Amino acid sequence: GFGNYLLPLLGGLSDLNLPRLNALSAWLLIPSIIFLVFSMCMGAGIGWTFYPPLSSSLFSDSSGIDFLMFSLHLAGVSSIFSSINFICTLYTIFSNNISARSSIVLWAYLFTSMLLLITLPVLAAAITMLLFDRNFSSAFFDPLGGGDPVLFQHMFWFFGHPEVYVLILPGFGIISHICLNLSLIPDAFGFYGLLFAMFSIVCLGSSVWGHHMFTVGLDVKTAVFFSSVTMIIGVPTGIKVFTWLYMLLNSNVNKGDPVVWWIVSFIVLFSFGGVTGIILSACVLDNVLHDTWFVVAHFHYVMSLGSYISIIIMFIWWWPLITGLTLNKSLLQCQ
Repeated sequence: GFGNYLLPLLGGLSDLNLPRLNALSAWLLIPSIIFLVFSMCMGAGIGWTFYPPLSSSLFSDSSGIDFLMFSLHLAGVSSIFSSINFICTLYTIFSNNISARSSIVLWAYLFTSMLLLITLPVLAAAITMLLFDRNFSSAFFDPLGGGDPVLFQHMFWFFGHPEVYVLILPGFGIISHICLNLSLIPDAFGFYGLLFAMFSIVCLGSSVWGHHMFTVGLDVKTAVFFSSVTMIIGVPTGIKVFTWLYMLLNSNVNKGDPVVWWIVSFIVLFSFGGVTGIILSACVLDNVLHDTWFVVAHFHYVMSLGSYISIIIMFIWWWPLITGLTLNKSLLQCQ
């Protein structure tokens, strides 16, 4: 939603490149929600990960599961269409507007769209194979027919882990954009450091899906690889955090400004979640902490609090531009 508003605004366009495709991606969400409600009414007791054999027709014969898969399919197609639209629009912006290339928000949305475009087809393939297993007697994930249920986990998490970066990367872009505006630092340390750190996170984040599967029984070398690369993600993430702090400390903005408070709270909570992620990246510790509140805390410190705070910051920063109304600073501080 913010991308639909911000891309034309920051790129100097009147609309996205493919408005009809944009409309289609929005309308596809309605049948997706309807199918989701159907699945809730019929019952789909397979958790949110769809793991076979629990999701196979042998153990879960409710048609609600099929409706849930159709819902995911439509939502995935909607996201793919939006990603194509965003990439085409950003290509036009970067080609025709040189000054727009210095907008970190636009780069964040480009990286987000690329991640979705790469990973969503794999999830769609996994769900389609599971649908065939359930309804047409195939055996992609059935060991009795030569299939492998762990294959589904690999395909699911190949999408599932980059998805969390899809959710947080626009937030990274917003925080970086505001810090760059507040700091008014003309050097290249801020922009290029943030840009290449974000690109590194995208590349590494697409290679670590196996850390969700340490308890499955991965080969030792495979587990060590996923564990090591997961730890390395802490490097570009640390670069971003220290860059934000550097820019805030060297800014002339009033430290009592509500936006600064929100940004500092984002940095603190996100860093806390990131440190717990480094702990969980060690496969030995992950085996001990698997299915505990520690994992729940790690995920929600990073995603729920991080994404939520970045959305609040988006509203505070762009609300005067969207509505023409200025927010009351005293009330924002009370909030």
